[in-house]
Amino acid sequence: MLVLAGTAYRGLVTRRYGAVLFSVVALAIVVGPAVALRDPTVIPPWFFLLLVCLPILWDTVVPFSLGTGIVPSLSLATLGLLFVVEIHHFTALRLVPWFAVVLTVLSTLAMAALLNVLRWTADVLFSTSFLLDGRTQAAINTAVMVEFVYVTVAGVLAGIIFFYYFRRVTDLSDSRTSETLPFTGATPTESALLSERLNLSIKRQRQLARGMQVLLALTFGYGLWTRQLPFLVNAGVALAITFVPALLERDFGLPVEPGLALWITSAVFLHVLGTAGLYGLLPPWDALTHTFSATVVAAAGYATLRAIYIHTPSIHLPPWAMFACTLVFVLAAGVVWELLEFAIDRSALLLGFDPVLAQHGIDDTIVDLIFDAVGAVIVAAWGTVYLVAVSDYLALQLEQRFDI
Repeated sequence: MLVLAGTAYRGLVTRRYGAVLFSVVALAIVVGPAVALRDPTVIPPWFFLLLVCLPILWDTVVPFSLGTGIVPSLSLATLGLLFVVEIHHFTALRLVPWFAVVLTVLSTLAMAALLNVLRWTADVLFSTSFLLDGRTQAAINTAVMVEFVYVTVAGVLAGIIFFYYFRRVTDLSDSRTSETLPFTGATPTESALLSERLNLSIKRQRQLARGMQVLLALTFGYGLWTRQLPFLVNAGVALAITFVPALLERDFGLPVEPGLALWITSAVFLHVLGTAGLYGLLPPWDALTHTFSATVVAAAGYATLRAIYIHTPSIHLPPWAMFACTLVFVLAAGVVWELLEFAIDRSALLLGFDPVLAQHGIDDTIVDLIFDAVGAVIVAAWGTVYLVAVSDYLALQLEQRFDI
């Protein structure tokens, strides 16, 4: 704690406000339980404190730049875990070790996304230079992608460390965790059908989905005929995704109503329209497609979280936790998507092809992440009632699979 306090003071003197913010947040998380319980002995184990202070010690002892990526990210993951454990003990949230570890890994990616969004927003609104420091858009975007790689590696590494730690020490478990808590639900327990709210007949909804599939098939054929890789890949992948709801319903019995199928089909169809030229003609189109796609990712994340919640009695997620976890899931997925997009973009350029998924600089990346969050908020706030039947069925399948 003295290391963190000293770093905060030094940051104020040298005007390194990033270090000040990190130290203050870390101190709040470390000493929070001791203050709440009025017991100075209630602090995290030395192992976790060492990981939190590791970036500071690394910069002092090791004059390498390698640590600027992975080491701080590992510290960020540790802070995330400590925060998750603390809200488990001091709120209605109930977790089990494996779920806390998974949530920590996802939170690490989400915090990296949020941090860069805040940096970019401050630079745009207040003319600071946290991110937009005079370099080209492409150079800054590349640096952020490298940071995301470090964060991903550190998140996975931290997850492995924490998993084996919790196998030896069950600090996350307490008497409340073992209780079988009633499922109160983060949303109304009665499901609603999206198909009934679209003011379209079931037949018309299916016709619209089939029509978009036909257009995607034609786009795929056009890309094959003209040998244009972006059309070929985007239309082919999108067309394959449109058949996923039908396959899930036929092979696994997952209740995917026509409205949900139309939702998924529309998201990938709008993306393919963008790659066909609308991204260049209509700049807001990119924001629209990212928001729409994020709602699909948020829907999948919410349905999975709720299924785990119902299936596992020792896990209790209050409404605010379901909302937060859905947002974390989408932001983490957004980071993974941007990394995938960056890798495909660079690979295509190295091989002499037109980029299949082109990134247009840091502004494009940050705006994508912002609208990913918007899509997550829309689903978490208003769309979850349409996913109750899906998540209930997933929970039933988990119970049958594990014979519970």
